[in-house]
Amino acid sequence: MYQNRKFDKRYLLILIIIILAILLIVLSVSLNKDRDLSIPEQIVKDAGTLALKVVQTPVTFVKNLVTETNEKNDIYEKYKELKNKEEQIDRVVAENENLTEEIRTLKKQLELNTLLSDMVYKNATIIHRNIGYWYNEVTIDKGRKDGIEKGMAVINNEGLVGTVTKTSNSNSTVKLLSNENMSDKISVKISINDTYVYGLISSYDDKTNTYTVEGISENTPIPEGATVVTTGMGNDFPSGLLVGTVTKVTTDHFDLSKVAEVESAVDFDKLDYLTILKRKDN
Repeated sequence: MYQNRKFDKRYLLILIIIILAILLIVLSVSLNKDRDLSIPEQIVKDAGTLALKVVQTPVTFVKNLVTETNEKNDIYEKYKELKNKEEQIDRVVAENENLTEEIRTLKKQLELNTLLSDMVYKNATIIHRNIGYWYNEVTIDKGRKDGIEKGMAVINNEGLVGTVTKTSNSNSTVKLLSNENMSDKISVKISINDTYVYGLISSYDDKTNTYTVEGISENTPIPEGATVVTTGMGNDFPSGLLVGTVTKVTTDHFDLSKVAEVESAVDFDKLDYLTILKRKDN
């Protein structure tokens, strides 16, 4: 029995040696780079390459998708930042334009004040304007405590605007010359070379921003572009306040007097700052 065991161990040793020899032969053959691959090796290699591609394709797709998403997020964040800067720039530009216009208007108002040496004047700002009565009246931030009285003339840097009709302690109501209910006719004179012809403002057309001046009895030809100013007679307006310029001259229904259409010097849609006037002798 002991001999059988010894015999078995001897054959087992021989089998191990044979297996190692075969592995060495296979290994030596595999390490030969110049040899051609056998068909089984080609199949195994191609299968491995295909498996690698199958595994690598979704991984590459996900990687590219993540990269693209991150790039889009970065672009979107930069877009929002640029959009915000653009809105800020637009806001600054709008504020700058508004301030520039206010400065221009105030400069004209200051230049106007230097020409009012024979009058008492008070500058004011419009604080309210009713949309429904846009061409009728405005409210200013000066009142009785500032010396404002009913009947005072109101102008801006362009020309005659209207007259004060109501006052309280801290604000006043100004009736505009564009008021449709023009109950009091305003005496004006039209400058022609070194002479004047006289008439009365009877109405205003807000569609054309023109006054109708009636009662011009003189036969003197009135050219287009002639300057129209207040006379200082028969009303509270001082003499020489600019009203507008003549655009057209016709005759009345009876051919007895001339009728002039006068374009207002004032843009009643754009009123911000006003000046209230009264004669010093008052």
